[in-house]
This record gives sequence, structure tokens and C-alpha cells, in this order.
Amino acid sequence: MTTATKPNDSEAAWLDAAYDMLTENGVDAVKVMPLAKRLGVSRTGFYWHFKDRDALLDAMVQRWEDKNTGNLVARTEAYAETIAEAMFNLFDCWLDDTLFDAKLDLAIRNWARNDPALQTRLSEADQTRARAVQAMFERFGFTPAQAEARAMTVVYTQIGYISMQVFEDRESRIERMPDYVEVYTGQPVQGSDIKRFFSRQNVEFLKS
Repeated sequence: MTTATKPNDSEAAWLDAAYDMLTENGVDAVKVMPLAKRLGVSRTGFYWHFKDRDALLDAMVQRWEDKNTGNLVARTEAYAETIAEAMFNLFDCWLDDTLFDAKLDLAIRNWARNDPALQTRLSEADQTRARAVQAMFERFGFTPAQAEARAMTVVYTQIGYISMQVFEDRESRIERMPDYVEVYTGQPVQGSDIKRFFSRQNVEFLKS
């Protein structure tokens, strides 16, 4: 007779616990025994889901790629009538943790400093993100050279935000975003684009 997997001994539970350890204390803290202790289960349960610690770490990297890079690319491809609206679509990633996890991105970047294989995957992810943003600009008539420069500015600025662990309250950050859009695009932002973005973010104010 097969017993049901306990909720705190599922593959997702192990990954969630590994995420907490990785983002709190770095990759060296992600070990089977401490994870089992955190979950309150036997370490043997780990091996029902993962071959070894390396398999768990690889699953964590895959989660990061799927969530952060995958969602970022999807937002650059979302429908937009103007480049400003397209930028606001992308900015959803910086405001919604379900789309883009900045804590995980920072942990991956710190981990990659001492892991050449991961650094390669990180560089590929950054290139994928930059290409997606570049393609977004090109859709709105920017030349490839212009689009590349603007895409690098967007991507590198966000990496800087993450690496410097810049803290802004949500309201202040949203208020600055129309100005960021104008800086990135070189075009004035229409009130209709701002209103749609603010409405999507459940914000009802506009600073004069």
C-alpha cells in the first residue's frame, strides 16, 4: 500500500525550503540535513524527489530561469500600442514578485561568482533578456543599434537595482516609472498609457 506524500515532504516543499536557504544564506547553506530539519521530515524523503544535492540545485536554477527570464520575455512580447505601453508592460516584472523574483535573481548572481557553469547560464539568461527587450524596441521602429543600446540600459539598470538591493516603497517606485519610461524610450509618455498602468497596479494617484 502506497502512502500519500506529506505536504511538507513534496518536491515543491523541498524546493521552497531550498529557496529560503539560498536567498537567506547563500548556496553553501543549501544542504539536505538542514533542509530536512527545517521541513520536520526525514532526510530519506529527499531522495524520493532528487537524485542528490546537485539535482536539487539544478532544479532551483531551472525555477529561476523559467520564472525570471521566462516571464520577462513574455512581458516584452505582450500587446502594446506604443513603446511606452510596452515599457510599462515590462515594468510589471519589477512590481510583481509572482512575475520576477528579485531576491532569487540576487542569490543566483552571488552564487554564480564562484560557479563557472552557473555564470555561463546567467550570462545566457542576461543575453536572452536583453535580446527580448531589444526586439521590443525594434517592433516600434527603433533601429537595431538604437534598440540594442536602450535594451542594455534597461537590463543593466535593473541588474544594478537588484545587486545594490535598492529599497523603495512601492508607491514611490511606481510614481517614478513614467519618468523612467521617457528616459528609456526618448519619447513623451501619454496620459492614457500612465492611467492604464496605474490602474493595473491599483494606483489612483498622479503627482503633478
